[in-house]
Amino acid sequence: MEREVVFYETASAYCPVEEFLDTLPSKQAQKVIWVLQLIEELPRVPSSYLKKLVNTEDIWEVRIISGNNIYRLLGFFDGPKLIVLNHAFQKKSQKIPQRDIKIAENRKKDYFERRR
Repeated sequence: MEREVVFYETASAYCPVEEFLDTLPSKQAQKVIWVLQLIEELPRVPSSYLKKLVNTEDIWEVRIISGNNIYRLLGFFDGPKLIVLNHAFQKKSQKIPQRDIKIAENRKKDYFERRR
């Protein structure tokens, strides 16, 4: 079962995840790409890389650790195989900030409203 990972774009074609990835040093960016490939190719993705966030509107997190840096890419499923990543940030604390979850949930809403 192959999944496909895509990046969310706003109505004006702004792509927040791509913009975030462009700010990373190449070594970190390569690690992110590697994890995204795992998610696309593995039949069962370990929760160390992909995990559903509890108490959210079906938001999932892609988890990347590169050296001392921890990155999170948030998104959602559109059907069983398509993962739409819509928010990315460097994680600094134990919990994912509520503000980041809200951004992901709002972009998810926007995505499905525009898709109709």
